[in-house]
Amino acid sequence: MTKPFTATVLTLYPEAFPGVLGVSLIGRALAQQKWQLQAVDIRKFSDHKHASVDDTPAGGGPGMVLRADVAAAAIDSIERDGRPLIHLSPRGKPLKQSRIRELAAGPGMILFCSRFEGLDQRVIDGREMEEISIGDFVLAGGEVAAQAMIEACVRLVPGVLGDADSTIEESFEQGLLEYPQYTRPRQWEQKHIPKVLLSGDHKGIARWRHDTAMEITKRVRPDLLENLPEGKLKR
Repeated sequence: MTKPFTATVLTLYPEAFPGVLGVSLIGRALAQQKWQLQAVDIRKFSDHKHASVDDTPAGGGPGMVLRADVAAAAIDSIERDGRPLIHLSPRGKPLKQSRIRELAAGPGMILFCSRFEGLDQRVIDGREMEEISIGDFVLAGGEVAAQAMIEACVRLVPGVLGDADSTIEESFEQGLLEYPQYTRPRQWEQKHIPKVLLSGDHKGIARWRHDTAMEITKRVRPDLLENLPEGKLKR
C-alpha cells in the first residue's frame, strides 16, 4: 500500500500543530489518514543547559540564531523517504502554485520552521535545504508559513476535497486570477447577479468568466500575464 502524503514539521512549538490543519475538509482527511502530519520538537535535540537552541550572531548584531548542531540533529532524526527538505524563510524563492502541484504529487515534504534571526547558514548549505518564502513580509517564525504551505499541498491530494474539478479554475491554476463567484439571493442590497450567469448559455458563461478573470488579472497582477500562453490571452 502506498504511504499517504506526509508532512513533517521541525519546530520549537509543536503544540501549534495541527492548528488550522485540523479543521474542515483538511482536518477530516487527516483523521481519515488520507495524509499524515508529524510535528518534531527541535528543542529535544539540544544537550545544552536549559535546552538552549540558539546563540548570539557571529560578528555581532541583534537577536539570536538557531544553533547548527541542534538544528542538524533534529533534521538528521527524520527519515527523508525522498521528501524535499524545505527551510521557510523570507529570503527564499517565492512559493508558486506550480511548486505546490509538484510537492502535492510527491511523497510529502519536511519543513523547518526558523525563529529568532534565522538558522545557521552551515546547516542550510550542509543539508541542501530548499529555501521558500510565502511572501514579501516577515513573520515571527515559520509555523504559520508551514501550515499555509501544507494546506495548499494537501488540498490537491486525491480524495481530500472530494471533487477534484473544484481546483481546476482556481486562481493561478490556469495562469489567471479566478473570476468572481455568486450565489443566492439573486438580489442583495440592490446588487444583482450578472445576468449571463443565470442565462443557461454555457459558452457565454465560459466567455464571461474568462474575460472577467483576464480583467482582474490585468488590474491586480499584470505580472502573471507575462508568461501566459497566447491561447489564454485570446479566447
